[in-house]
Amino acid sequence: MEEELLDQLVSGFGILVTWVAAGAMVFGGVVPYVPQYRHIRRSQNAEGFSTYVCLVLLVANILRILFRFGRYFETVLLWQSIVMICTMLVMLNLCTNVRMASELSTKRRSFIDFEWNYFWLWSRFMDYMQCVLAFTLVAAYMTYLLLDSTLFVETLGFLAVFTEAMLGTPQLYCNYQNKSTEGMRCEETAESGFLNQPGGEERRKVSDCVFAERLSHSASFCAAGRLQGFDSFPARGRKLSTLPSRQKKDFGGALPSAASVS
Repeated sequence: MEEELLDQLVSGFGILVTWVAAGAMVFGGVVPYVPQYRHIRRSQNAEGFSTYVCLVLLVANILRILFRFGRYFETVLLWQSIVMICTMLVMLNLCTNVRMASELSTKRRSFIDFEWNYFWLWSRFMDYMQCVLAFTLVAAYMTYLLLDSTLFVETLGFLAVFTEAMLGTPQLYCNYQNKSTEGMRCEETAESGFLNQPGGEERRKVSDCVFAERLSHSASFCAAGRLQGFDSFPARGRKLSTLPSRQKKDFGGALPSAASVS
């Protein structure tokens, strides 16, 4: 009797652990974007967040879902991709609304204009939806035609993992262009490099993509390094009279002329 009760407890505990692990896998990837979303909504400033991060994750997760038609993997990972796609669309909607509210230009850019210089810089959230839908339909049609090709299916899986591995690159480039990390949440950079990784079963079925995983971690650490590097120096063009006293001491107590500062 006691052994049966113990077996039931162990079995129930195992089921609980399984559900908790599954929930962590499904929602763990979106956790870093919660503080980023709250920061953008509170400050009404989205310049520090690169929307190309959303593009990378949308493409990667759409390709991963299509890859499942050729090579089966766990349903948990499928839900992980669906939740991530919904999260990125929510982030895009917020960033678009914030950017258009603060933009002085009256010219509106749309997806159907097909201007490469303004790709992924459109004025309405509906244009992003049109782009995502068009990409999904084209990729799904190609998958339908070439589903029997092992080479195509494996290439599709590799592209899904490799695209997600480059997650930190858009944010790193955005920080480099702005010469600042203002508006960027450090926890997003640190956690996204580890939480937005495909599960072990999918990684084995896609390929031995250790190189792609290393790229993801490297890009995340580089972005975090930029965060520390930009914050260690005063902004370009800032007058020394506005610097903290600790930084004034670096000049020996004497402030240089305005010409030497510029």
